[in-house]
Amino acid sequence: MNSPGSTPASSPPADPAPVPGAGATLTAGPVGKPPAGRTGTDPLSRLRRLADLRNLSLVGVLAVLIAVGGFTKPDEFLSTDNLQLVLTQASVIGVVTVGMTFVITSGGIDLSVGAMVALASVWATTIATQEYGLGGILLCAVLVGLGCGLVNGVLIAYGGMVPFIATLAMLASARGLALQISDGRTQVVTVDPVLDLGLPDSYVLGIPPLVLIFAAVTVLGWLVLNRTTFGRRTVAIGGNAEAARLAGIDVKRQRLMLYLLSGLCCGVAAFMLVVLTGSGQNTNGNLYELDAIAAAIIGGTLLSGGRGTITGSVLGVLVFTTITNLFALNNLQSDVQQIAKGAIIVAAVLVQKGRSTP
Repeated sequence: MNSPGSTPASSPPADPAPVPGAGATLTAGPVGKPPAGRTGTDPLSRLRRLADLRNLSLVGVLAVLIAVGGFTKPDEFLSTDNLQLVLTQASVIGVVTVGMTFVITSGGIDLSVGAMVALASVWATTIATQEYGLGGILLCAVLVGLGCGLVNGVLIAYGGMVPFIATLAMLASARGLALQISDGRTQVVTVDPVLDLGLPDSYVLGIPPLVLIFAAVTVLGWLVLNRTTFGRRTVAIGGNAEAARLAGIDVKRQRLMLYLLSGLCCGVAAFMLVVLTGSGQNTNGNLYELDAIAAAIIGGTLLSGGRGTITGSVLGVLVFTTITNLFALNNLQSDVQQIAKGAIIVAAVLVQKGRSTP
């Protein structure tokens, strides 16, 4: 007979005391496999490797183009003046491309960048504006760009319009307004400080001021996209706007800010174009939207959003500008040049698609 308080004979025995380390293999993964994220196989590490490969590919393409230029026209292509020209021409479209990269990364598109550059350049070179000197021209160009970006942002973020339609409407409106303001004429700049920025005497250590502006915009764009909350929100919206909203991100305000940023870049580019050409025309910025989108895409920015790279976009701009310069030096027709650009875009997208496939 069991004594009072004793455990009945039919009761199961108590579990043995746990042994330190025992049972670890029941909940852990395969023995010896480190946690995800430490082997370089996590999604973030994979994206970084792909980005490095894309950039290296573009550097390789750029090196081939330089080699071809050095072989076909060594005295002209590799001259200091020509290299400065290539970088200067790349600077204007490069600034526009930085803004476009942010917009595409968020899952949007901006077809009006070329028209905004034209309108800003025309408005900034009117006789009334030139009376305020360099500061007036720069301020006017930036404000016009911001105003156009504000209209795009409000229509898209708060008006619910599709970015393609809203920016297409801005493209037509800005081109028409630029034509109306200029009356179809070229507006020549007479402000000496503006014209002096395009002269060799203003170069800093042999670098044109426009290239320095482009470099500053590129560095700031890279820092904002990769090192700030604004950049992380941009990527999040491009990846999944609804998930970003549920996470507490003000998607509408973020989109408005992105189109303002694109307009700001267009205003700066318009001022740079005025310095480069010494005039304002309603035909300025023709097809800039296509060049900016193409440069961003071959640089690795995902057209559907969720991934963007400033470095790749800048390399894409340099590739296209070098092609244009190379074709011009060899007296090749512009239609062949456009075919070559199209082939490069298709090849770059196919390569990216192949590398992104598991």
